[in-house]
Amino acid sequence: MTRRGISRRSVLAGAGVGTLTTIGGCLSDGGVLGDSGGDDGPTIAVLEDRSGEFALNGTSKWQASLLAVQELNEDGGVLGEEIEVYDPDPQSDNQRYQELTREAINSEDIDALWAGYSSATREAIRPIINEEEQLYFYTTQYEGGVCDRTTFAMGATARQQLGAVIPYMIEEFGPRIYTIAADYNFGQLSGDWVQILADEHDAEVVAEEYIPLGETDFGSTINNIQGEEPDFIASMLVGDSHANFYEQRADTGLDIPMASSTTMAQGYEHLRLEPPALEDMYVGVNYMEEVQTDASQTFVDSFYEEYPDADYLNQEAQNNYFSVHMWAEAVERAGTFDQEEVIAELESGIEVDAPEGTIELDPATHHMTHHMRIGHADENHEVTFDQEQYIEPSFLHEVGCDLTEESEQTQYTPGEFYDAI
Repeated sequence: MTRRGISRRSVLAGAGVGTLTTIGGCLSDGGVLGDSGGDDGPTIAVLEDRSGEFALNGTSKWQASLLAVQELNEDGGVLGEEIEVYDPDPQSDNQRYQELTREAINSEDIDALWAGYSSATREAIRPIINEEEQLYFYTTQYEGGVCDRTTFAMGATARQQLGAVIPYMIEEFGPRIYTIAADYNFGQLSGDWVQILADEHDAEVVAEEYIPLGETDFGSTINNIQGEEPDFIASMLVGDSHANFYEQRADTGLDIPMASSTTMAQGYEHLRLEPPALEDMYVGVNYMEEVQTDASQTFVDSFYEEYPDADYLNQEAQNNYFSVHMWAEAVERAGTFDQEEVIAELESGIEVDAPEGTIELDPATHHMTHHMRIGHADENHEVTFDQEQYIEPSFLHEVGCDLTEESEQTQYTPGEFYDAI
């Protein structure tokens, strides 16, 4: 197993500060990166969690964003201007996210915003973004369905991730599925997608459990799973607390294979937990740092050269990284930082050489077509990949979302369109 050292968060934060000092020479928490003084140059906001429930997932998102900015600034900036970054820590607190989003827009006069790990956070700030008509990049893999004029969703959707792994599991292990998921909009809608995919492939969801975010005791859940004897478990658990499920599963000898859209690629449970907790975990992913492409290796080398004490380079960090570069390309093409003109340029169609491979922005839906892979952890937590597919964001096409023709601020749910729900 390849394993990088896991440092204390304070050490990681120190590494980040050192990097920022190198880039701009002035930084404080909540301060501005860069030395152009904030008069006329571009400013982006990067609101990602470095403390609280989602620090494990958010820290590398923040780091990868700054790496992209550093690369752009070292190459002359954007339209000849050095990019500044407004990046206070939202601390995994949705009220603080709302406050910081308003401050970023109204006081910092930002040109683009990257913000939030969870879907609950995205939905907490999206009314502000809509009200202020702010160009916003959301980079977490998510349940899908957001059709929004100023929002660009960079992560793979449940239709893309679960649509890759669930049919694979049905084919490999059988048709009886037990769903466990986080008890909020992401987990509930992901559970709906498992139900839809089961219906499409003549399989059956024998039971569903939705688990509160802070839950750490999975004894009753494991007993329930043992009672149902499913062919595999579909897990959309999230956050550090939920990782306890996998250790307790191993301790009780529950050797049923697992499918997931959330595990390993975000919280690197295959490195944090002792084998064989993640044995026979299969995950639908567009990116993990273990993906073997030349572009990925270059990205991994650059990231750990800049952040040698970083814990892991996760899926969302890649999405932050390529989307900062994609925004810069759109600004260069538009010849202006004006957000309406940049959105128009993004909607003209843009291709990105991302670490996961060359990918395209779908103009109609503001989502990405992604390279989806099946990642598998064995008993030693060695990760291999299988069945790479190039999957477009089809659900929003099915519901008629076309933001190039009609401005919307809607989140569509699968239950509105599929009889299986």
